[in-house]
Amino acid sequence: MSYIAKMVNLAEEIARENGAKEVKKLVVEVGKTSGVMPYYMYKYFPEAAKGSLLENAELECVETDVKALCEECGREYFPNKENRYLCPHCGGRKAHIIEGKGVVLRDLVIEDR
Repeated sequence: MSYIAKMVNLAEEIARENGAKEVKKLVVEVGKTSGVMPYYMYKYFPEAAKGSLLENAELECVETDVKALCEECGREYFPNKENRYLCPHCGGRKAHIIEGKGVVLRDLVIEDR
């Protein structure tokens, strides 16, 4: 519930800054390692949006795969079972996750005043 409440508050703040009368749609990117399940985002969205500019908005959650940056060769890759979570380019074991670990407000569709 806390993630969807944060997204609603952020979206409403951005919408108000842009003179919105209403938010029609918000797109939220949910990383696969974020620990957040889109099911719960959808479940709690109506309650979190009640009384806000997002009350009648459509929520779209887009799951993002994990992408890593290899510290050894500097190339990006998608860690998975097939590559044993190692860099498929050099076999490196050290990497930074650069995508797929957070919850991000990606897009808002608003109705102007």
